[in-house]
Amino acid sequence: MPLLGFGTWQIKGDDAVRATTTALEAGYRHLDTATVYGNEREVGRALAESGLARDDVFLTTKCPPGRAGSALDTLRESLDLLQTDHLDLWLIHWPGDGSVNEDLWRRFVEAREEGLTREIGVSNFDASLLDAVTEAGGEAPAVNQIEWSPLLYDADVVAEHREREIVLEGYSALRGGTLEHPTIVAIAERVGRTPAQVIIRWHLEHQIVVIPKSVNADRIRANADVGDFTLSEDDMSSLDALRAR
Repeated sequence: MPLLGFGTWQIKGDDAVRATTTALEAGYRHLDTATVYGNEREVGRALAESGLARDDVFLTTKCPPGRAGSALDTLRESLDLLQTDHLDLWLIHWPGDGSVNEDLWRRFVEAREEGLTREIGVSNFDASLLDAVTEAGGEAPAVNQIEWSPLLYDADVVAEHREREIVLEGYSALRGGTLEHPTIVAIAERVGRTPAQVIIRWHLEHQIVVIPKSVNADRIRANADVGDFTLSEDDMSSLDALRAR
């Protein structure tokens, strides 16, 4: 699973095709979408028209808990829209009520056993919910996708995931004031990078998956251009400490 992916939340229609195409051309090999985003068809079109081999791109979509009673049908609809016969990762998009999570997780295990997805995971789950579905399905989610940024950093949350051998994937890293935060801006100016690049690099150095999104072609390309610089230990410590401020 590439640590850097392209997120597509709130990107619709032709914008979704253009943005996804630009991302693939810029070198992203990890695409993230969801049933409720309403853009699986467009993401699938961009991937199909890219000329890239399907196995060269890590593809994620998500199932809302309200579809628990028709989970496999929902997955097959997603596969049709995405123009592929399998996913690389299928996520429960957010926790449901009552026994929904456990019931849906069992369907997820079935989907993987049928070869419809290579890995299965969850999104927006806390440690107790991760343990509940693990017990219900006999195995832990491969991934938990949660809102994450330097302003939300919590070493205990990182440890909870690593103890369970669950990959932590962050979303909305470039929202919530991160791009304007004075500490992030100061680091960016000193290293000659954008605040977004600093935030993305911070994720990568923590070995946390990050899926920035944009419809602006220049920003999409810039957000992928993070492989040729590193952050110092002091920079990382400063960014890790922002939650408490």
